[in-house]
Amino acid sequence: MSTPDDELRESAAYYHVVLERIPPRAEPPFEDAEMQRRVWGRAWGVNNDVGRLRLCALHRPGDEITIMDPAKYDPSIAALIDDDQQWYWRDRNGPDLAQMQEQHDELVKALTAEGVEIVWVDGSPGDVKAVFTRDQAISVKGGAVVCRMGPVGREYGYGRRGEEAFVTRTIANLGMPILHTIHGTGLLEGGSFLFLNETTAAVGMSFRQNEAGVRQMENVLAEQGVRLIRVPLTGHSLHIDGCIVMVDRDKAIVNVPRLPYWFLDTLKELDIEPIHVWPTEEKAVNCLAVRPGKVIIAADCPRTVERLNMADVITVEIPYDEIHKNGGGIHCSTLPLIRED
Repeated sequence: MSTPDDELRESAAYYHVVLERIPPRAEPPFEDAEMQRRVWGRAWGVNNDVGRLRLCALHRPGDEITIMDPAKYDPSIAALIDDDQQWYWRDRNGPDLAQMQEQHDELVKALTAEGVEIVWVDGSPGDVKAVFTRDQAISVKGGAVVCRMGPVGREYGYGRRGEEAFVTRTIANLGMPILHTIHGTGLLEGGSFLFLNETTAAVGMSFRQNEAGVRQMENVLAEQGVRLIRVPLTGHSLHIDGCIVMVDRDKAIVNVPRLPYWFLDTLKELDIEPIHVWPTEEKAVNCLAVRPGKVIIAADCPRTVERLNMADVITVEIPYDEIHKNGGGIHCSTLPLIRED
């Protein structure tokens, strides 16, 4: 014999009555630090380029470097190059792997001295650019956007296409949320993205980024109230981190000839002071802020270091010239996963 309680539980209105008492809650947002810790274990991500760096992804150069053949020197570009596997090396001689590893170890020492936790990303055999982890993903508030690399190469895992899978496995195993993966025909590499402040970001438009990829990134940022500025780069420039890098809350190191005039005006509007790289020390731009007003920078850039110091930016200099021959610098070699606000 059914009871009134049985009749209530079996009625069509039952779940409506119950569920109205436990409604879903959109607030606080996904990116809320306390909610992140509760659901994802840590407050993940980055919403600026200069807050104290807490967690960073690196790849130590390894045996993949040995595929660069000194016999493939092309005097017309003064470099080794392989068009099929899509690598180049800026020297007549092949890479000195031991020296590359020593210099990368100096980067690790400088980071750990600042209290930065390191996580290691694997790379596929033959992927000589895997050391440049910056390009593989972009950290934003609450998680990461996995990029889609431009160079494909002759074989899977050669060129840079394929790095996306390695970084995805790494950050997923850490428990970091993946907010988006650039897909379709989108192209986007992390070295061409920066936060100017917590509500404004910029992306360098080049032949390694396209509108399909940038539009996807813009959609992620829009959900967080961040404006994205498209900055056209000159010639075959790859990434914006060869043109501008933030070094303090309101200071940036810039290489003016590689930036459009109107973007310099935008920096003024945002009250960002440009610190001009010395004209013969362009590699100095590719430095890394570990906290507001302190950067790790390549050695042998004395004039730029002097300019930074005069602007009250502390510099930690490390040798990085052998890795520079691979086409990237200190900024390229670091993928921040967590920064403080």
